[in-house]
Amino acid sequence: MVRDGIYYAFGFVAGGILVGYLANPWLGIPLFLLGAFCAWFFRDPERVIPSGRVVVSPADGKVVVVTPESHGRTRISIFLNVFDVHVNRSPVSGVITDIRYQKGKFMNAARPAASNENEMNTFTVNCNGSTIVFKQIAGLIARRIVCYVKAGDRVAAGQRVGLIKFGSRCDVIFGPEWNLEVTPGMRVSAGSSVLARRRDMDPPILAGETATPSEVTAWRN
Repeated sequence: MVRDGIYYAFGFVAGGILVGYLANPWLGIPLFLLGAFCAWFFRDPERVIPSGRVVVSPADGKVVVVTPESHGRTRISIFLNVFDVHVNRSPVSGVITDIRYQKGKFMNAARPAASNENEMNTFTVNCNGSTIVFKQIAGLIARRIVCYVKAGDRVAAGQRVGLIKFGSRCDVIFGPEWNLEVTPGMRVSAGSSVLARRRDMDPPILAGETATPSEVTAWRN
C-alpha cells in the first residue's frame, strides 16, 4: 500500500473511533468501512516486467482509445475506474527529458476530450532515440495527481513514477517505430502488459531465411 493510503485509512479509522466514543459505536462503522476501502484502493502490487524493447502499460485499466496522431504517431488511452490499481509506472526505460503540469477541467476521464482538456501531468521520455510521451490525467472524481520523479531522472520500464487518486486516465503516445500490440476494449496491467514492441529492433534476416522465436527474443534482449 502506498503512503497516501495509510494516511487516508488512518484518518477514517480515527474518525470512526472518535464518533463511536462520543456518540454511538454503530455510527462509526461507515468511517471504518471507508478506511478499509482506502487501504484496498491504494494497494501497490508487485508486477513482473517484460524484457525486450517494449512499451508497457503505465496503468491498470481498460484501453478505450487507439488512434493515430500527427507525424505517424499513435495514442493509446487507458481508463482507470475506481476499482483499478492507481499507481502509475513508466512505459519504457530511458531518461525523462520533460515533465509538464497543466491545469484543466475534471470531466469524466472516459470522454475523449479529457486527453486535452483535463488537469494532467505530461512526461516525455527519451528511449534509445525514440520519444515516448505519457500522461497522468485527472478525472471526474480524481482531484490530485502525484508525481514521484523529475526531469533528468533515468527510469526503468515498469518503474513506479506516480499516482492518480480515484477515477482517472493515462495516455501513451509513441512513433511509427513501434508495433501496436493492443486494441480497444482490452484490459491491461501497469508494468506487465505490453502495449507495443520496437519495430526497428528486429534482427536482420537474409532473404529466404526465417528467424526462430528464440533468436528474435535473444536479439531484442
